Amino acid sequence: WFTHFCAPVFVFLSGVSVYLSSRNKTVAASSSFLLKRGLWLILVEIAIVSLGLTFDPLYHFIILQVIWAIGCSMLLLALLMRVAPRLILPAGLLLVFGHDALQFAGLPQAGVAGYLWKLFFTAFGTVLPLGNGHFIGIFYAILPWTGVIFLGYSIGRWYSHDVDALKRKQKLLQAGLGVTALYIVLRVINYYGDPAPWQKGNHFLQSFFSFLNTSKYPPSLQYLCMTLGPALLVLALTENVNTTLSRILTVYGRVPFFYYILHLYLLHIALVIVFFATGHTTAEIVDPNSIFLFRPVKFGISLAGVYAIWFSVVVILYFPCRWFNRYKMKHSQWWLRYV
Repeated sequence: WFTHFCAPVFVFLSGVSVYLSSRNKTVAASSSFLLKRGLWLILVEIAIVSLGLTFDPLYHFIILQVIWAIGCSMLLLALLMRVAPRLILPAGLLLVFGHDALQFAGLPQAGVAGYLWKLFFTAFGTVLPLGNGHFIGIFYAILPWTGVIFLGYSIGRWYSHDVDALKRKQKLLQAGLGVTALYIVLRVINYYGDPAPWQKGNHFLQSFFSFLNTSKYPPSLQYLCMTLGPALLVLALTENVNTTLSRILTVYGRVPFFYYILHLYLLHIALVIVFFATGHTTAEIVDPNSIFLFRPVKFGISLAGVYAIWFSVVVILYFPCRWFNRYKMKHSQWWLRYV
């Protein structure tokens, strides 16, 4: 459940970042860069992220996830910045608050129309065959996530130099409390905002877990309220925090894309090591029932082992992230803007 916060906050803050980076540029320059950045992220998802996840150099299964969704959303944001910038906030609100209404519509499920609806709105592990044993898995429907990046871009104005820090904190607190309250209200009503209504269990914990079990694929309104509401509160309460922990976390936060790519490859390398260390052989590298190399269906370690590996990877990557952050501060090559 805790990991549910990663994707929406990452996408939302990408929107904030786009606004902040565009303040001293013309609309044409900002839109042009965003267009190139979006195309670059889509290419990265296909060529680099999918390889890091599967370790399959023949790309039998291409995985389209959060980087893909951000890239596509940046293309749409670049278009609106040029054509109708005033529509960014209304469009974001409409997409976030309105896309769940589609669950009540009789959308086509097959054919080109069915695939297009899934691609843009309702993808839930949608797999498209490409032929010759190759497939594309669409796990992030584009437009619900586009709504999130549009809202992040719109709230980026709160971080302008002419906005008082206290006023910004008040706005973030009000928005955070309001969005969190909306999640609770919608969840209690149990009708709109999530395709999977919560159910009362045999005891309190079962009911509580069901209450929190909102839908991420595609991101429902309740899911986004559950994650972005608390995120806005954290933004409000931590802006001026300056502790050892905050300075460590800032190192990762300054180079999030760099960290994201590295952590995929380091985790898969760790997987390869554990694979052979637990007695598996080269004959088991490819499992016809798994899209991941070195990951047979029945292979796994304990939850404690997963946490140990996760924590180790985070600690190890602090050092390359710190190096790259310092490198970016001292250099200005064009390609650094894309990493």
